[in-house]
Amino acid sequence: MTKPRDSDHDPAPADPTSPLLEVTDMVVSYGRIRALHGISLTVRRGELVTLLGANGAGKSTTMRALSGLLPLSAGRIVFDGRDITHVKAHERVALGIVQAPEGRGVFPGMTVQENLDMGCYARTFASKAEYAQRLDWVIELFPRLGERRTQVGGTLSGGEQQMLAIGRALMARPRLLMLDEPSMGLAPKVIAQIFRIITEINAQGTTILLVEQNAQQALRRTDRAYILETGEITRSGTGAELLADPAVKHAYLGVG
Repeated sequence: MTKPRDSDHDPAPADPTSPLLEVTDMVVSYGRIRALHGISLTVRRGELVTLLGANGAGKSTTMRALSGLLPLSAGRIVFDGRDITHVKAHERVALGIVQAPEGRGVFPGMTVQENLDMGCYARTFASKAEYAQRLDWVIELFPRLGERRTQVGGTLSGGEQQMLAIGRALMARPRLLMLDEPSMGLAPKVIAQIFRIITEINAQGTTILLVEQNAQQALRRTDRAYILETGEITRSGTGAELLADPAVKHAYLGVG
């Protein structure tokens, strides 16, 4: 399976050794309530980085802030060397920051094909051939979507809707793919399938920031991970390091 080449009109990458995403001292508040207390994290090109935490830890707030859907009270976001702290959400998509949101966000009255096409809204293709190549790649990753192409999104199973949400995000040709709780509400067999596909997408060169509660599945596959607790990053390390950390085992793996 070969990932299609993105159009030549995409922004040229900066120094390949520099981080793709740098977040420094990011603070996000809901009115007087501070949800994120100055978090900092880095995602390098080609990495799969995971943000772990319990419900209410601030994971989805982080993703919404990175997507431009929530303003920062303080801090800085740099993407590919450019300060995007005040860049609007749709402009971030055009730069290649694409999110598959928590809850999937499938358009229930649209067909699978129409949902996939919505992913292209802010990222135009240079030619019909380039679009067809991208669509073929997504269908190759998710054959079930090809089988259900004319079926409306609201009638798909939970696992199929998650596949559609990720496929739609991939149609936007992300340089940074952000996945928010892709395993939520799915059966164990489907979760394993989703994580295999996420690993494949990353192996083909797509940089991924993953938000998850399923620590076992995520840490087995991630390059690096951050632990978020009540709006603060309390631990970080490689997936193997955190899998071996007694505190992480106790809190997230039910061991000890």
